[in-house]
Amino acid sequence: MTLLTNLFPEVMFNINDGYLEGLTRGFKAGILTRTDYLNLVQCESIDDLKLHLQSTDYGNFLANEPSPVQVAVIDEKLKEKMVQEFRHIRNQAVEPLSTFLDYVTYSYMIDNIVLLITGSLHGRPIGELIAKCHPLGSFEQMEALNIASTTAELYNAVIVDTPLAPFFADCISEQDLDEMNIEIIRNKLYKVRKTGS
Repeated sequence: MTLLTNLFPEVMFNINDGYLEGLTRGFKAGILTRTDYLNLVQCESIDDLKLHLQSTDYGNFLANEPSPVQVAVIDEKLKEKMVQEFRHIRNQAVEPLSTFLDYVTYSYMIDNIVLLITGSLHGRPIGELIAKCHPLGSFEQMEALNIASTTAELYNAVIVDTPLAPFFADCISEQDLDEMNIEIIRNKLYKVRKTGS
């Protein structure tokens, strides 16, 4: 069997990647077409838009929302659907795809952490800020950041408990957490994440 897989590696393709390929092709087929967009442009109300989206792969994702549907609700539900599909793909993936998909989420995590640090600097409650974070950048320890009441506590929580800890440890210190440095920190984190150094 190993001779066969060494000579013809595509024979084993379906074991690790077949399901995900089919799933991805299905998601691609569900992307709105040019005709769909033309029909959406012609909608005169949000209810018309909701009705047209029900005839696509988006189906009944707004079915439980009372009319009139707010634009913010549509945005939230679309984002929720995208995150759910992304997480399903990530949960089914094996190496090296799983690591790549983790890296895709890191930029959202960086933005979420920077939002939490900025909010903490302005004295805003962490619980209120967590609600504003992008769901693709959320992680298990994010709720634990809720107990951080000072910038120093938030820094220690980020350094110790998050998937971004290696990036934070190498490029910032607790003294860097002030209003002036927050954008510099974001840019450093993006650079460290992309280059790995």
